[in-house]
Amino acid sequence: MRYVGLDAHWRQSTICVLDDRGRKILSQNVRGPWSKVLEELGKIRKPFEVCFEASTGYGYMFERLQGLARRVVVAHPGQLRLIFRSKRKNDRVDAEKLAKLLFLDEVPPVHVPGEDVRAWRRMIGHRRKLVASRIRSKNAVRALLRSHGIEAPKGLWTHKGMDWLRTVSLPTELDELQRDILCEQIVSLTRMIQRAHKLLNGIARRHPAVQLLKTIPGVGVRTAEAVVAHIDDPKRFHRIKSIGRYFGLIPSQDASGPTNRMGHITREGPSIVRYLVTEAAWQGIRRSQKLRAFYDRVLREDKGRRKIALVATAHHMLRIMLAMLQTGELWRSEQTAA
Repeated sequence: MRYVGLDAHWRQSTICVLDDRGRKILSQNVRGPWSKVLEELGKIRKPFEVCFEASTGYGYMFERLQGLARRVVVAHPGQLRLIFRSKRKNDRVDAEKLAKLLFLDEVPPVHVPGEDVRAWRRMIGHRRKLVASRIRSKNAVRALLRSHGIEAPKGLWTHKGMDWLRTVSLPTELDELQRDILCEQIVSLTRMIQRAHKLLNGIARRHPAVQLLKTIPGVGVRTAEAVVAHIDDPKRFHRIKSIGRYFGLIPSQDASGPTNRMGHITREGPSIVRYLVTEAAWQGIRRSQKLRAFYDRVLREDKGRRKIALVATAHHMLRIMLAMLQTGELWRSEQTAA
């Protein structure tokens, strides 16, 4: 058996190979795209296992390597940095570290979803970026109007409001050009968002897990699809509590002896899920007595703990979501529970 550590980059990669006793027998730089790396890996005597760090395109490499190696492990980059705290870092060193961890069977792995789920995740993230770009354009329009003391009418982003915006008189030609460009951006981004919504809504309607999570008060289609896409396989979580660590909603901890310091949340994992679930928590607190009771219990009638209570409620909702996905059980409303 050979153990291969791969430090993969688009234009240059490094391969380190260990034998069955953990001794280094090859260290090689490969110049060129990933196809060249796959070609060089195909020359290694089989059987061999390979480990590389998760980065952009890790799903593509994972699928291609499965046809070459007996086992492919994708390492968690954040946990690797904790394991190897060294001031000496280069591609050869990183490849050898990956090979050694693979030999010792101590690689912190990441879950690699299928291509359809990876594309779903990318589209969810892209839709969020489109929405953020449109918000920036709208804020720029309001700032432009405010800089000239022009009060915008209600419903500025409706068809009637946009028609008013295109014809409003501004002091200079440069201001009018900026206004026209921003209007075009808003209209173009709105069309793109509508296209994304149409496709994502179609996927959500056909996905039973998304429909299941939508039964939770405050959870809409955008939140449900993001959670389902990033969880992918609910059975891979052996404990319900581990979902909070996966999405970075647990507090950081520094404990030694009798001292136990709890800090801010770790913010690991996809930020889009934390954002959407936190927004859903606000809605859930307003619409569900059970979620409101949980929020109040954490709040302890202390207004200074509002953020803590909100994050705790979001964490609580994620646990509920994972449990529902694992069991297929619908949300228990207050009337049903009674």
